[in-house]
Amino acid sequence: MSEKKGQWSSKFGFILASAGAAIGLGAIWKLPYVTGQSGGGAFFLIFVLFTLLIGLPMLLSEYILGRGTQSEAVTAYKKIAPTKPGWAWVGRMGVLGCFLLLTFYSVVGGWIFIYSGLGVAGTVIDSAIDPAELFGKIIGTPWITLVGLALFTLANVLVISLGVQNGIEKANKWMMPLLFIMFIVLVLRAVTLDGAMEGVKFFLWPDFSNITSKALLEALGQSFFGLAVGFSCLVTYSSYLKKDVSLPNSAGSVVLLTVLVSFLAGLAIFPVVFAFDLEPAAGPGLLFMVLPTAFSQMPFGEVFLAMFLLLFLFATLTSSFSLYEIIVAAIMEHSQKSRPMWTFILGVVVFIAAIPAALSSSLLSDITIFEKSIFDATDFLVSNLMLPLGNFFIAIFIAYVVDKEFVKRELLMGSQMGQGYYSTYRVLMLVVVPIVILVVFVNMLLQY
Repeated sequence: MSEKKGQWSSKFGFILASAGAAIGLGAIWKLPYVTGQSGGGAFFLIFVLFTLLIGLPMLLSEYILGRGTQSEAVTAYKKIAPTKPGWAWVGRMGVLGCFLLLTFYSVVGGWIFIYSGLGVAGTVIDSAIDPAELFGKIIGTPWITLVGLALFTLANVLVISLGVQNGIEKANKWMMPLLFIMFIVLVLRAVTLDGAMEGVKFFLWPDFSNITSKALLEALGQSFFGLAVGFSCLVTYSSYLKKDVSLPNSAGSVVLLTVLVSFLAGLAIFPVVFAFDLEPAAGPGLLFMVLPTAFSQMPFGEVFLAMFLLLFLFATLTSSFSLYEIIVAAIMEHSQKSRPMWTFILGVVVFIAAIPAALSSSLLSDITIFEKSIFDATDFLVSNLMLPLGNFFIAIFIAYVVDKEFVKRELLMGSQMGQGYYSTYRVLMLVVVPIVILVVFVNMLLQY
C-alpha cells in the first residue's frame, strides 16, 4: 500500500509547478545554443509554431491522462487500457527516459551549482580569467564536476522527499517569479550594448536558408524538451490535480510562460554574443561564456550575476523535480517504503549513472558513441529519439485508444471552453500531431 497521495494546494501552485518543470535547462540553457547552431530567427519561429501546434496538444494530453485517472504514469495507461497491457510500456519508457535525462541534466545542474558558488564568491567576473577558459576548466576538472553533480543531486533529494505541497509547490512559488524579474533586468542591459541589434536581428529575423531536416527535428525536440512533454512527467503532476481546475487555461499558461522565457533567453544571450563578437554556435557552453561577459558591463555586475546564477539554478532544479517525481511516484505506487527512502535510493543511483557524462569532458573524453561524447550521445538519445517517440505513442494512445467521451469530459471539465475547442484539439491529435512527429522523425533518420 503506497503512501497517501498528495495534491496541489491551488491552481496557481499547479501552473507554477508545471511551468517550473518546463522552464529550466530547455528554455534557458539549451534553446540559445541550438538556436545559434540552427539558423537563428527561422529556428526560433519554427520552435514557437511546433510549441503551439504540437507541444500544446501534447501537454493537454498528458494532463487529461493524469487527472482523469488520478494515477502516476505507468498506472494511468493500465487503468485506461486494462485489456491492452502493452500501452503501459509508454509510461515505463517515460520513467526510463526521465532517468536517462537526469544522467546528463544533473551534470549541467552541477555546472550551474559550481558557477552559482563562484558567483556568490564574486570570482566569475575577473578580468584575468577568460569566460571560455573558466568554463573549460570547470568541465575539464573531474573533482569539480563530481562535486557539482553531488550537490545538485542532494538538492533534488531533499525537496522531493518533502512531497508535493511542502517540497515541489513551495519551491516553485517563489523561485519562478524571481527568475522572470532577473531575466528582464538582463535583457534590458543586453539590448543596450553597442552592436546588440545585430544579435536581436539574428534571433528574430527568420532566414530559412540554414534550416535542414536536422534543424526541424531539433526544433521539435526543443518544443518537447521545453514543455517537459513526452515522458509522462506531467501525467504524474496532473494526477495530483483537483477536478475543478481548467486544463486548457493551465496548459495555455504554461505554454505562454515557456515561450516567453525562451524569448527572453534569446534576447538576453544573442545581443551579448554579437556585441562581443562571440560565436553563436558555440554549443552547450554558450550561456556560461556569455553571462559573465554581459554582467561584467553592468554596475554591481557581480551582485546581479550571483543573483541570476542562483535563480537559474532554482529554475534548473524545478525542472529536475518533475523528472525525479515521475520515477519516485511510479515506485511508490507499488511499495510500502517511505518517500524519503526511495528518493534517497534514486538519488544515489542517478549520481552513479551520471558519472560517465560528468567525466566526458575530462577523464572519459576519448570515449565516443557514434562520434559523440557520452554527454552529447545521451542528450541526442533522449532529446532527438526518445522524446519524439514518446510523444508519438502518447498521441496515438489518446487519439485512437482512449474513449472520446473520457477525453472530452476531462478536457472541458472546470473550463469555459466549448465544443469548438475540443474539436480543434481532436483534429490536431488525430492527424496533425502524429503525422508531423513521424515525418520529421523519419526524415531525420534518413539523413544519418
